[in-house]
Amino acid sequence: MTTAIANPSRRGRILLSLAGLLAAGAVAVGSGADFAASSVNTDNAFTSGSLSLSNSKANSAVFNMSNLKPGDSVTGSVAITNSGTLPASFTLKETATSTFPNADLLTLKITDAKNPKIVWAGNLGALGTTGLGSWAAGEQREFVFTVTLSKDATNAEQGKTATALYAWGAVQAEGQNYTQQ
Repeated sequence: MTTAIANPSRRGRILLSLAGLLAAGAVAVGSGADFAASSVNTDNAFTSGSLSLSNSKANSAVFNMSNLKPGDSVTGSVAITNSGTLPASFTLKETATSTFPNADLLTLKITDAKNPKIVWAGNLGALGTTGLGSWAAGEQREFVFTVTLSKDATNAEQGKTATALYAWGAVQAEGQNYTQQ
């Protein structure tokens, strides 16, 4: 009985070819030969703004006069500044008390000194709260207050007093979405 023995060089060539294919496949798959790139954006910063106001006569009277007689007026002015970094809507609120029997005889007029327009006019104590519009950061406005005792005041108004407190307020403008290129 005869057994056929395979040609050793043929078997070696097959094994060598298989080993080469396996090695090439391992190198191609396991090498991680992928393209890659990266980029970085540094120093992204966010800072909130500030809202504040300044009053040229903070904690003191805009006007003060005694011994008014019928037909007299007293005038005073105050500068209000949006001293923050944000735009804001400003308001003025009046709280007043009076012992005058006829409140219609004591009037208040407030004007914007820059544009001589009347901001408000009526009886002292009737202002309540009024809007003063939107102001840019750093914007300053001067307001002139004039209080007049009517020339029609009678003896009933003698020795009477009135006081008023003025409070300035500011509320930031609405938030916005910013898109930067």
